Amino acid sequence: MELGERLKQARLEAGLSQRQLCAGVVTRNMLSQIENGTAKPSMDTLKVLAFRLEKPLSWFLEEDPVTPAQNRILQARSAEPQRVLALLATGEQDPLLDPERYLLCALARMALARQALAQNRRAYAQGLLESAGEDGAKTPYFTQAMERERVLLLFQARQDLARDLLAILPRDPGETLLRAAAEPDPAARGRILDADPWEDPRWNAARAEAHFQLSEFAEALECFHKAEQTRQTLQRQEECCRELGDYKGAYEYACKLRMINDK
Repeated sequence: MELGERLKQARLEAGLSQRQLCAGVVTRNMLSQIENGTAKPSMDTLKVLAFRLEKPLSWFLEEDPVTPAQNRILQARSAEPQRVLALLATGEQDPLLDPERYLLCALARMALARQALAQNRRAYAQGLLESAGEDGAKTPYFTQAMERERVLLLFQARQDLARDLLAILPRDPGETLLRAAAEPDPAARGRILDADPWEDPRWNAARAEAHFQLSEFAEALECFHKAEQTRQTLQRQEECCRELGDYKGAYEYACKLRMINDK
């Protein structure tokens, strides 16, 4: 399969139009030519397209005959963890394949670390996980979820490092918001949000609503200012101003709300 055919196949599998995929990278006409095999992308362009399609760069470059480095990658994809490391630790490296190579090595080391922890070989597991972190830092394909798993495995190896590991544990505002949304008590919801503050409009909207339900109108108004401007937030800001006796502010928010409603 030619590069253009692979690109089109990956785009269709991702459910993307040509316009969605090429936005800000190449023109739609150029992408069409690439997919039809009448033009070739630069390596920088192909890297961006591969990243958007969540495919390793090597997937688009696989052609027969494969290079030795490509062949090792192909074998490593279905090999046992120890075999993965043996395959990818030898031979000349290929910069175009390095992102996938580092990902495969990181995942193999994490798998071996899980086995070592099951055998109570904690020091060995720690070394594997530290090396996995070094590999993961060298590839964009090592996701936040993978890093979270790596850190939690490190905790099993060295529970005395809990405080240090907590500092590097990837944080996700979505998890915090989900836990807060499941808590019906506004005071408890506020404590959940305050324990993991984010400079995020969604966090500020959730924290503002908790303040509002507790009649903490000044605090609610401050958080609403940092949230995304919507009908609900404008209405809440108007109500906060009324409760605080700021009728000029309440009028200004009422006008903004009216403008949105009239659109």
